[in-house]
Amino acid sequence: MPDTPLDSETPEDDAFREAGDAVYAELLSRLGEAEPQPRLHATRRAVETLGDPHRAYPIIHITGTNGKTSTSRITASILRAHGLRVGLFTSPHLVRFNERIVIDGAPISDEALVRNWVDIRPYIEMTDAALVAEGEPRLTFFETMTVLAFASFADATVDVAVIEVGMGGEWDSTNVGDGQAAVFTPISLDHMARLGNTVAEIARTKSGIIKPAADVVSAAQTPEALAELRRAAELTESTLAVQADAFDVTSTAVAVGGQLVTIRGIAGTYSDLFLPLYGDHQAQNAAVAVAAVETFLGRGSQTIPRDILEEGFATATSPGRLQLIGTEPTVIVDAAHNPSGAASLAAALTSYFDFDEIVAVLAIVADKDIHGIIDQLAPVVSRFHVTQSQSSRSVPHDELTRDVSRWARPDEEIVEYDELFDALDEARAWAASAPRRAVVVTGSILLVGEAMAIADDRGWKQS
Repeated sequence: MPDTPLDSETPEDDAFREAGDAVYAELLSRLGEAEPQPRLHATRRAVETLGDPHRAYPIIHITGTNGKTSTSRITASILRAHGLRVGLFTSPHLVRFNERIVIDGAPISDEALVRNWVDIRPYIEMTDAALVAEGEPRLTFFETMTVLAFASFADATVDVAVIEVGMGGEWDSTNVGDGQAAVFTPISLDHMARLGNTVAEIARTKSGIIKPAADVVSAAQTPEALAELRRAAELTESTLAVQADAFDVTSTAVAVGGQLVTIRGIAGTYSDLFLPLYGDHQAQNAAVAVAAVETFLGRGSQTIPRDILEEGFATATSPGRLQLIGTEPTVIVDAAHNPSGAASLAAALTSYFDFDEIVAVLAIVADKDIHGIIDQLAPVVSRFHVTQSQSSRSVPHDELTRDVSRWARPDEEIVEYDELFDALDEARAWAASAPRRAVVVTGSILLVGEAMAIADDRGWKQS
């Protein structure tokens, strides 16, 4: 069941692409994702005006700090292998806006995107007017994006929607939907200005996606995070399946192009399955996805047929996560943007690859734990090429270079670049000048997306 464009027989023409880009530009005129509004009533008002499209299908709702997108994508892939038509909503996008709304394995076509936007725009504008009249900001970018995704899934008549939370949980706009299954990836410190200063506070906010009588699946958590999830499950009379107790990864082994994993699920054990993703953390994400699907299909009592799970894993992708975007020399991108993500990246580079030296092309957005990220990367890289993404949130390259210089190893070379193009070109030249060297682009999802676009434009995989 390979991923193919929705309109594969008729390529989308330039007019629809331009119209799709115009929709994105219109959404960008709204309050951005960096400034989420802690409210649900605005999104709820919009979907109610539209006739509640989010109630046209069951929802698997996924939150956490790291691994949300990968877990969402693996979950959707398994469900598709099971024969279901699946809607998948993730954020942010890497290269193109359409990536956020995936229908049956492919990003929404520009034609469908534009058609759905034209349909809902009058209702969005009605909601905006009502909010402004009450002294509130109009719908934000992400609130509007969420409404568009719910409407698009209803229009596509999906059997199930896998919905990744944007930020937090309790007041995230996706939480207008009632998840039949509420899924938690590992929770750690991130977005503290918005979610809280402790893991317990952040977990409390994220636990808000647990609805009455839901089935809850959680990755292994710290004791303080798990306590919050248990409390929320008890209050809502929901079931709770936690990794290590209810399910787990039994073993992993490095394989060409990924790894072989054995997973003890809630309903059964699945041995020696090939997962085409690198890193022990991806095996953990796969285990959570398996438990989520078992829970959704049979409340944890129904095993997944092996052939379906094999196909679901084989077709699973996780763009921007330990993804090879260039060869000769090797260029890998990874969207690690907090210390936990950087730790997973560092562990994977050591365990799954055989490089002698690595150059990290690095940019980080403001409000991230720069010190924590550098502490994790410094032991495994030989040099840093410090730059910045095109986002206004990106830490200026001169400021980031000073920070990296403070926390990198004394023997690590640190070079500053105004432009990502130059940082990449010189990193590739350095990597190509000796065997067993590689380039890793990391620190920011925005940076990874820009690097992927450059690699595609320059044809690095064919170099």
